[in-house]
Amino acid sequence: MTTPALKLHHFPLSGHAHRAQLMLSLLGLPHQLVPVNLRQGEHKTEAFLRLNPFGQVPVLEDGDTVVFDSNAILVYLARQYDPAHRWLPADAAGQAVVQGWLPVAAGLMAYGPAAARRVNVFGAKLNAEELIAASHQLLKVMEGTLTQRAFLAAPSATIADVSAYSYIAAAPEGNVDLSPYPQVRAWLARIEALPGFVPFPKTAVGLAA
Repeated sequence: MTTPALKLHHFPLSGHAHRAQLMLSLLGLPHQLVPVNLRQGEHKTEAFLRLNPFGQVPVLEDGDTVVFDSNAILVYLARQYDPAHRWLPADAAGQAVVQGWLPVAAGLMAYGPAAARRVNVFGAKLNAEELIAASHQLLKVMEGTLTQRAFLAAPSATIADVSAYSYIAAAPEGNVDLSPYPQVRAWLARIEALPGFVPFPKTAVGLAA
């Protein structure tokens, strides 16, 4: 049996890694998942640092091409394997809307619901109250956006939605209550109904316990 050319180095409880895995699956691309044991420091080994000098998952190998950073992986996969431009529009205006959400996933989301989840799942020494408040500010913006269209950047799903899904779906693990946001919850359900969807592993902590 031939090993798939695409390899994703990942950690199952990482939302960053999950968004890359989700994109591979939504595109129907055969791939090999290569687990990286963060607890044992495998991401800081010389071999891994040759793939990503920042020592972080995920990392995508596509033959001789190596891509690190989860959002960069989404862009790469959409450009390389989606000739119909479904996941990343070809027109400048449509692409700009999608690209505008990627820094949200890397910034407001990473320092909101993702960080709040780290407190409960990984024991991070962070100010949970501040992170939960920041999460609700983000969710209010998302709720308003999703009252206007079914997905964050377009009438159909794009990489903007893939970038945002994992940590919003897991927000209750960080004690971020999604019940006040019916449009966000409906959006999560729409993503989960997409062909090829793969769930983000759940941890029974916080409101999810």
